[in-house]
Amino acid sequence: MNTTMKNKVQLIGNLGADPELKTVTGGQHVLRMNLATNERYKAQDGEWKSETQWHTVVVWGKQAERIAGQVRKGTGLVVEGRLVHRRYETKEGEKRFSTEVVLNDYQVLAPAAVAEMN
Repeated sequence: MNTTMKNKVQLIGNLGADPELKTVTGGQHVLRMNLATNERYKAQDGEWKSETQWHTVVVWGKQAERIAGQVRKGTGLVVEGRLVHRRYETKEGEKRFSTEVVLNDYQVLAPAAVAEMN
């Protein structure tokens, strides 16, 4: 049996800051966005709690340029992409790890739609 494993993630949230569009070597565009997702749950003490998770979303090429013109801090987004784990070393020699969502597809949400989902 030939099974293909998928690396796919879908997030619904709000941008916590304006996206950052840069041009990298070779003239290719890369856009970085910080997306906040919220989860509400009832704790053992019966109180409702809210937990925010922050996700780095990376967009490449023409899509990066297009999205940069459509979104800003507070914009609601549905993003679909794949998880990428990176290892790198700082200038001080410290080893670091990061997890990013490399965007495949997205949808900008109306403010009312985001409020209904939270």
